[in-house]
Amino acid sequence: MSERKKSKVVSPASSTTASGGAAAPDGDDGVTWKVLPRIPFSHSSHDLTSVPPSTQHAVAKLQQIQHVVRTPNPDNKGYARQKQNGKLWVRERLDALLDGGSFDEVGSVTGKPVLDETTGKVKDYIPANMVIGWGKINDKTVFVAADDFSVRGGHADGGIQGKAAYGEALATQHRVPLIRLLDGSSGGGSVATYLTLGATYIPPLAGLGQSMTAMATVPVASALLGPVVGLASAKAVISHFSVMVKGLSQLFAAGPPVVKQATYEDLSKEALGGWEIHGRNGTVDNVATSELDAFRQIKTFLSFLPSSVYAPPPVIASSDPAGRKEEELIGIIPRRRARMYDIRRLVQLLVDMDASPGEQSPLSTSSFFEIGATWGRSVVTGLARLRGMPVGILTSDCTVGGGALDALGSQKAARFVNLCDQFGIPLLNLVDQPGFAIGSVAERMATIRHGAAIMSALYNATIPIFNVVIRRSFGVAGGAISDPGDGLNTRVAWPSADWGSLPLEGGVEAAYKRQLDSAPTPAARDKMVRDLLVQFEDVRDPLRTAGNFGIEEIIDPRNTRPLACESPYKRLPPRNPENTNSDPL
Repeated sequence: MSERKKSKVVSPASSTTASGGAAAPDGDDGVTWKVLPRIPFSHSSHDLTSVPPSTQHAVAKLQQIQHVVRTPNPDNKGYARQKQNGKLWVRERLDALLDGGSFDEVGSVTGKPVLDETTGKVKDYIPANMVIGWGKINDKTVFVAADDFSVRGGHADGGIQGKAAYGEALATQHRVPLIRLLDGSSGGGSVATYLTLGATYIPPLAGLGQSMTAMATVPVASALLGPVVGLASAKAVISHFSVMVKGLSQLFAAGPPVVKQATYEDLSKEALGGWEIHGRNGTVDNVATSELDAFRQIKTFLSFLPSSVYAPPPVIASSDPAGRKEEELIGIIPRRRARMYDIRRLVQLLVDMDASPGEQSPLSTSSFFEIGATWGRSVVTGLARLRGMPVGILTSDCTVGGGALDALGSQKAARFVNLCDQFGIPLLNLVDQPGFAIGSVAERMATIRHGAAIMSALYNATIPIFNVVIRRSFGVAGGAISDPGDGLNTRVAWPSADWGSLPLEGGVEAAYKRQLDSAPTPAARDKMVRDLLVQFEDVRDPLRTAGNFGIEEIIDPRNTRPLACESPYKRLPPRNPENTNSDPL
C-alpha cells in the first residue's frame, strides 16, 4: 500500500483558525479539546486571492465544511449530551487512540447541508454520524470506523449509506487491522427513516457481509463506548476482540423502550445490557475502567497480532533471557492435591517480563495480556511473549470450580484457540484439567456440547502447541486438552502431574462401591478408602507413566521457560491462510 499523506484531525486547540491565525492559547497541552467560536458559514478559511474565482469558491466551501464538522459545537444538543454523560467526543477518541497527527480521514465532508428557509443558502452542515479513516498505532497502519453518537444517536437517518461498509472493505483490501469505536446503533435502523423514504423496507445486511469478510482476513477490534444497540451490537460480536467500559457501555439487541413494549420488562440500560451482563456471559471479551483504558487494551491486543493472516506475528526485542529459570516454579504446585495455587503468578514466571527503568519488580511489566478475565473464569486465556515472540496462553484456574471445563470456559477456550490458529500464533498449553464440569447445572448448560467445540478447535489447529501437564489431566476433557493432536504432540510434564480416566479419590468410590458399602461403620469405611488410596499411591507416580512412554518427558519445572522459548517457533510452519481450519466467529 502506498504511503499516505499524514494529516491530523483539525483540533481547535492545536490547529490554525479559519482565518489562518494561531489558535493554540497559552498553556495548551495539545491533547485537551477546547471549544472555540464556530466560523460563520459564509467566511473563507484561507487567503485564496491568487486562485481563480471558481476554484476559490470550491476550496473555500470545502474548508468551511471541514472546519464545521471538526469543531466541537457547545450549542449542539447531541454534543452537549455526550459531554454531560461523561463521554469523549468522536474526534477526541481518535486523538486518544491513534499516534499524534496520523489520522487521514476518508469522507471528511460526508453529511447534509442545513438551508436557510428564507434565502435558501447553506447556514450549517450536519456531518454523517460515522468518522472513518486511516491512522497509525505505534507507527503501524490501522483503519478506524468511529460512531458519532452526537448526530442522531448513531442511527441510519443521521448517516450516509455505505460509509461503514466501505471502510471495512478498505481495511480488508489493504490488509490492515480494523478498529471500531461503537456508540449507538452504528448506522442501524430508525423508524424516522420511513418518513424520509416515504416507505418501509426489507432490512439489508447493512455492511455485515464486509464485516465477516474482514474477520477472515485482518484483526478486528471493537470498543463499546456507550449504549450499543441493534446493528452495532452485531458488529461488537463480529470481532476478534471486544471491550466495554464499566458504567458507560451497554449492549443489547433492542433498547429498554422496545423491550418494554415487547416483554413488559421495565429495565434500565445497565440492567438490560451492562457489563455485569455481557462482561460475564462472554458476549464481550474484556471490561475496561475508562475509555482510555479500552483504547490501551485494543493497542495491547493488536501489538501481538500480524496486520493480516498473510503476515507473520510481530516479534519485538526482549531483554528477558530465554534461559531464565525461576526457583519459585519448583514449589508453586502444592504437594497436597486439594490445595490451590495462583495460575496467573505461574504464567508471569514463564513469559517475558521486561522491567522498566526504576521498576522494583519486573513482574509488574509482564507481557501477559489476559483475554476474558470476567467470564468463563475456570479457563484462563491470553497473549504473551516468549523471547519477544507472540504466544497464546491456555490454562485453567483451580480456584474457580476446581478448574473444571464448564460451558462458558469451553466457549472461551475454543474462541481463543481459533484466534491463535487464524493468525499463526503458537500456543503454550499449561494443563491442569480435572475434567468436564458435572452435575445438574452443567447438564442444563449443555457442557459436553460446548466442550466438543474446544476439542475440535485444538484437534484441527495448524499451529504448534507446546503442552505442559503441570498437574491434573483426567477424563475426556483432560485427554482433549493434554493430547490435542491425538498422540502427535510436543508434550512434557512436571513431577506434580496426576492423570487417569478418573481422579483416584472419586474413582475408588466408584470401583469399590460394594466393598465400601459393606463397612460396618462410617469410620471403618473411611479407613478402607484411605487404605485403598495408599495402594494406588505408587502407581500414580508420573515417572511410572514415563517408564511406559505414556508421557514423552518429565522435566524440572524451572526448565519450562527455556524449552517454551525454543519449542513452539522452531516448529512453526510457513503461513498458508488457506489451510487454517479455524472459525473466526
